[in-house]
Amino acid sequence: MKDPDLDDVDRTILHALQEDARNITSDEIAERAGVAGSTVRKRIKRLESEGIIQGYSANINYDESGYPIRMLLYCTAPIPKRGDLVSDILDIPAVVSVQELVTGEENILVTAVGETDSDITPVAQELLDMGLTVVDEVLVRRRRSTPFDEFDVE
Repeated sequence: MKDPDLDDVDRTILHALQEDARNITSDEIAERAGVAGSTVRKRIKRLESEGIIQGYSANINYDESGYPIRMLLYCTAPIPKRGDLVSDILDIPAVVSVQELVTGEENILVTAVGETDSDITPVAQELLDMGLTVVDEVLVRRRRSTPFDEFDVE
């Protein structure tokens, strides 16, 4: 379901920022959206204050930066504790993301990176020590992403 408060200008802004937030100016986004640069800047501030834009981050190629092992660890946590465990999991060295899953036996997905397999082993042990069950481990070769196409109004 689309948020009724997001119009085509907001969607254009979101799509442009997903493409390359670091290298696009508000004036370039404004040209795409057919509005003034000041409008784009105000909209970005509003989208940030409403929590729609939660921040900006670098898309790191871990392989090229010397950490070629990317492991997905599918875990099961007690449902009442699931949300409370996220920040503790993020504190584990080598963990770069945690996702709460709402269907299936696996209800937490942890992504960890390392130089070797032995860098990931302590992550799995810490998850076990926290009371999670590691149901599956998947080694990722490559990860790619694209902007959400529903924000592309062109």
